[in-house]
Amino acid sequence: MRCARSRVRALPLTLVLVSMACSSGADSRLPTGVRVPTVSDGVAWGPETPNFNLEVILRGQGFGHVKFRQPKDADVIAYLDVWVRDLAPGTYLVQRAVDPVVDDVCTGTNWPMPTLGAVTTDLSGTGRVQLSRSLAAIPLGTEFDIHFRVIDAVTSAIALQSGCYQFVVSR
Repeated sequence: MRCARSRVRALPLTLVLVSMACSSGADSRLPTGVRVPTVSDGVAWGPETPNFNLEVILRGQGFGHVKFRQPKDADVIAYLDVWVRDLAPGTYLVQRAVDPVVDDVCTGTNWPMPTLGAVTTDLSGTGRVQLSRSLAAIPLGTEFDIHFRVIDAVTSAIALQSGCYQFVVSR
């Protein structure tokens, strides 16, 4: 009987918490008058964190994943952990193209040559490589659409490609 009373007492508190979570406002998870700092305030990233870390999915002849990370430090380097599977054994080039118009429509065709790097697949069609790229020349807060592709190193045929993602340069 004691457990049942505890649950009954907890019900009003649960209802209050649920109603707070569903109420309108800038951020209903916060008490009234509390403001979340944003990038424009020049303070640390809060719940409204911009996209300076991406999980990119590659699809096509096989499957791939790019973990695109830019630590918030003075080095301003983006790290790309690229993993592919179900491709023919061989060497593939990893490329990216950017679009300065941030609208989730990647129209950029500025695929770099030389590429970001190469990934070699084994007999099972699986490969992995860690790459990096300096972003030091790009101003803090610059936003752009970005997409990735993996092409055959011999034929330049597109093996995998991603959808469109948005990225923000951090420091």
